Amino acid sequence: MASWETVIGLECHVELNTQTKMFCGCRNVFGAEPNTNTCPVCMGHPGSLPVPNAEAIRRIVKIGLALDSAIAPHSLFHRKNYFYPDMPKNYQISQYDLPICVGGHLDIDLADGSTKRVGITRVHMEEDTGKTTHGSESGRIHEAEYALIDYNRAGVPLVECVSEPDMRTAEEAAAYLRELRATLEVLDVSDVKMEEGSLRCDANISVRPPGSEVLGTKVEIKNMNSIRSLERALLYEAQRQIQTMEAGERLVQETRHWDEGSGMTTSMRSKEEAFDYRYFPEPDIPPLEPSDGWVEEIRATLPELPRARRLRYEALGVRSEVVRVLVADRTSVMLFEGAVAAGADPAPAATWITQDVAALRNETGSDGALTARHVADIVRLVADGTVSGAGAKQALADAFSSGAGIPEIVERLKLRQVSDTDTLGTFADEVIDEHPDVVEKFRGGKDGVIGFLVGQLMQKAGGAANPKVAQELLRERLRG
Repeated sequence: MASWETVIGLECHVELNTQTKMFCGCRNVFGAEPNTNTCPVCMGHPGSLPVPNAEAIRRIVKIGLALDSAIAPHSLFHRKNYFYPDMPKNYQISQYDLPICVGGHLDIDLADGSTKRVGITRVHMEEDTGKTTHGSESGRIHEAEYALIDYNRAGVPLVECVSEPDMRTAEEAAAYLRELRATLEVLDVSDVKMEEGSLRCDANISVRPPGSEVLGTKVEIKNMNSIRSLERALLYEAQRQIQTMEAGERLVQETRHWDEGSGMTTSMRSKEEAFDYRYFPEPDIPPLEPSDGWVEEIRATLPELPRARRLRYEALGVRSEVVRVLVADRTSVMLFEGAVAAGADPAPAATWITQDVAALRNETGSDGALTARHVADIVRLVADGTVSGAGAKQALADAFSSGAGIPEIVERLKLRQVSDTDTLGTFADEVIDEHPDVVEKFRGGKDGVIGFLVGQLMQKAGGAANPKVAQELLRERLRG
């Protein structure tokens, strides 16, 4: 594959989590009984008229601003004509040559530590289709004896983010999709659940000789419902295209289906061109003309975006690998922000949240009763030597289930470390007297045996000794 360059662009469809659909007042919810959230408008009945959802328009502008897109002062809805059973009107209301968001970019961080800028072609607004379930084992239409159609999804607000063909590997495409998903999640415009279809991704891929400026024959891949599926599909399709080219055969511009079970793409249909859809302006919806003031009001509501947050956390001293885990979960971010605001050292706070707190959440399947104050107290008490690491874990688990304060738990469970040098000094003297052979090894240069002696002192203190103070006292006496 080194003798070929892969060119990848992604088209990501995002269902917005508005309360109602795009052009009518039907509820926008996932998982309702089939065909219960429908009306004459979203079913395309004659005489019904669409009315744009103002909140959906606000949310696409928010997405565009987060991607540094230009917000068009004049954009237009079109009718995109095609005839599928899940299209009640036999056309989809979409945007064609005058989208609401134009241009932009998304910066992605790659595994080697580098950063890549992926251009955004456009972000446009449309409505989703219904859902067809084919009655076959594979779910494919050509094997089906019947089809079941649910129109609940028809008319749901759908945003399409179209990237430039700037990605060159499957890993870059996966990083782009992760960053886009994280951005959409922090904007709170969609739940971005790929397993429920709230975020869907189609990939355009072609290959060409390195250094060539001419794009190869483009293939579109559909039916990828996870980031892992996207990577696997792109790797397979790149290899398939290269093998086809090296065999002297001709590639066909087409749409292909990704089959997760077989790990292969298969041909679905020839790739449509714009003229196949016979676009024309939607006569029932006037142009969208957002004012500069309204756009700036939306800009003022933008939260800190994921990449900016990662850079800020790293500047606080949190290791980059910990940051990646931390920012991937909204609850973890909230705990971290609250703990730091309460005075916790950022680096250990992030480690506690991504390791021990995460383990408790995974084990119980809940967020428990834990608060940022609990995390801040754990970090503080470990740092000042009040409790040991083991004692802190015990206190954290108790707080997770009970919600009690950490200081109260430390006293109730007797987790406070003994740091009194007089008491620990007495224990140190006893340990040295009881283990002369180990003492001789230490003084002979075997420094590692100090761990054994510290362990013996800890036993005498009932596990409550401060191990750092214990080791210091032992070394002081052993060198005396």
